[in-house]
Amino acid sequence: QVQLVESGGGLVQAGGSLRLSCATSTTIYAFIAMGWYRQAPGKQRELVATIYSTGGTNYGDSVKGRVTISRHTVNNTVSLQMNNLKPEDTAVYYCNARRSVVLDTTNYWGQGTQVTVSS
Repeated sequence: QVQLVESGGGLVQAGGSLRLSCATSTTIYAFIAMGWYRQAPGKQRELVATIYSTGGTNYGDSVKGRVTISRHTVNNTVSLQMNNLKPEDTAVYYCNARRSVVLDTTNYWGQGTQVTVSS
């Protein structure tokens, strides 16, 4: 069973930075994509950033220019560097990994890490 463990969340003032990390229990090469989603109270879960096995990336409109996703094959982790944080970035951030075998796609999720940005 694949496990994803997030770390790096916390409380930060507006304009500050945080770096989230997601460690996988298996090789990162097992996934066609890994990424971060977030969910604020009363809102739907939304995409923050995705990085594909090809190295390509995709960012949510609300965070473009402020976050960078990277994958690290040496230690099987994916990180999310977040800069110029805003109070509206406050949410639980979830790591996601997507594996595709033939025609079957499976999404795996971490437990989430809280990010709180104070104004």
